[in-house]
Amino acid sequence: MQKTITIKTNCHNGLFDITRQVEDIIQDSSIKNGLAAIYAQGATAAIMIQENWDDSVQTDVVNLLKKLIPTGVWLHDRQDGNGDAHLKAGIIGPSETIPIINGKPGLSTWQNIFFCEFDGPREVRKIVVTIVSSDP
Repeated sequence: MQKTITIKTNCHNGLFDITRQVEDIIQDSSIKNGLAAIYAQGATAAIMIQENWDDSVQTDVVNLLKKLIPTGVWLHDRQDGNGDAHLKAGIIGPSETIPIINGKPGLSTWQNIFFCEFDGPREVRKIVVTIVSSDP
């Protein structure tokens, strides 16, 4: 089974919690045990599993990446000014795969699934969720 989540982002760099949407897709699939692959379409976006307790960790992730990968100093900036976004997305990576256990995402208490925006804001961002069963 495969479905696409569509979101709108409201900032240049930010993490957006998509856990609820992924949970809904898993529930709709009726698969009890297997894998959920979550993939961000776009070369300037990524997917990350991160703490969900408060926004400080997400803010720290964004601030760390801004320090490690500053804007305006990359060769690609000559093309369209977003060289940093491509590098951030490449380091974090476009996907995560999580287990499905008893029909639910196999996340710990403090984990959520985040779409990482590095070149926003954007009216449309797409995340493809692929569900695969391990049940016979």
